[in-house]
Formats: sequence, C-alpha cells, structure tokens
Amino acid sequence: ADCRYTCHQECRSLIQLDCRRPGPCQSQLSPENTLLLPPRSQNVAQTVEEEKPEPPTVQEIKQKIEKYNAKVTNCLLMKLNEDGTYTGFIKVHLKLRRPVTVPAGIRPQSIYDALKEVNLAEMTDKRTSFYLPLDAIKQLHISSTTTVSEVIQGLLKKFMVVDNPQKFALFKEMRKDGQVLFQKLPLTEYPLYLRLLAGPDTDVLSFVLKENETGEVEWDAFTIPELQNFLMILEKEEKDKIQQVHRKYERFKQRLQQTLKEARGKPG
Repeated sequence: ADCRYTCHQECRSLIQLDCRRPGPCQSQLSPENTLLLPPRSQNVAQTVEEEKPEPPTVQEIKQKIEKYNAKVTNCLLMKLNEDGTYTGFIKVHLKLRRPVTVPAGIRPQSIYDALKEVNLAEMTDKRTSFYLPLDAIKQLHISSTTTVSEVIQGLLKKFMVVDNPQKFALFKEMRKDGQVLFQKLPLTEYPLYLRLLAGPDTDVLSFVLKENETGEVEWDAFTIPELQNFLMILEKEEKDKIQQVHRKYERFKQRLQQTLKEARGKPG
C-alpha cells in the first residue's frame, strides 16, 4: 500500500521485504489490500526446493529394460550390470549449420587407434574447417552414468573435431500431434535413461547435436584461423548467391525478350 510492491498471489509467502518506512501495509496484510509480508531483515526471496522424484530401484530398472528389449528389432539391446548400472545404444543426428575445425592432413582413425585410444588430433597443430554432412547419424554405446557432456565430447572425438565442446549442445527431438519439438538437454542429464523411458522407437524420441545457440555469437571463443576460415566460407557463399541471382534474372531477361519478339507484328 505504501511502496506499491506487488506479486502473484501464490508467491506471497515467498516475499520478504525490509520495510523501513511505516505504512498501511504493515498493519493490513489481507490480499485485497497488499501482497506484502510483515517487515523482515532481508529483501530477498526464499528458495523453494522442488521435490525430486525418487531414483528407480534396481528391480524397477530391470523391469523397464525387459520391457525395452521386448520392443527392440535391431539387436541393440540394453544390458543390466550387477552394480545396478546398465549399458545400451543411442543414435545421435548431427545437424550442424556451421563448419567445424579438424586437424589438417590426418588420416582416418583406425581400429588400432580406437583400441589404443590414440588422439590423432594431438599429432598436428595444423587446422582446417569443413562442413559435416547434414543430418549424419552416429551410433554410440554408452552407460547409464554417461552424461550429456560426455556424449558431446565423445562425438567430437570420433569426428576428430577440435572445437570447444561448449560450442555444441545435445537436444532431444520429440514428435507430438504432428509437430516436431526440440528441447535442449542439461549437461548433467543421462541420455540412456531418457532412451529407456521413451523406448527404442526413434519417432518418439531421438537425439540431435546442434550448435549451442545462446543468442549472440561469442566470437572470442574462436581462434584466428577459425575466423579466417569463416570469412573464406562466407565469401564463397556470397559469390554463389550473386551468381544465382544473375542467372535468375538472365533467364527472366531471355524469356522477356522472347515474348517481345513473338509479340511483334501482332495486332494490339
């Protein structure tokens, strides 16, 4: 009533104000008059901890895995371990619009390199940028303890991408009522558990790796060679676009001239 502070009715119990100036609100606390509480020592709101669901028991996980495996048609089954963890497969669609940075002149990773965990990206300082095939799919064998952050790092390592993992984000794609919905997953989420809950049908749930769009591009996160490669790519795209426009209007000009030629000598 005095300071004109307002809030939602359901938020009233969370508000704490240090009312140093006496006013009507200190004696009239009905919702009709004010949404303020009596004076408190701090001008902060209390935090309310959300009740987190209890983690599933081993027996519940076992039942979910059995139900999941009964629907699998491609032999990509989930397996329950003795310690209560489980392993399985997820497929990740790569939908990257911007080029990625990879080592220059490095041969593809061999089975020997994979077994010995050889990091080919560390064998050279030369870098180059290129576009990954749009909507490429990568299958990963992960554990129930594998986080989104680890999935992103694993994908980048398999493609020998040396960009900062913070430039990328993992999304879950869902289809509902004919619409495609995307939701960015937190880095601490467990993708295999989401896969288990949704079942093996990728039309119900699928995972997508995209650029981590956080608003404005943080150019400071890129190196000078990366920025130079971006300029080269933009210049090429600009030239291609100019050529497309020229060809479009050249065809239009030819059709117009042909129409005028055919119309000559005709009445009206």
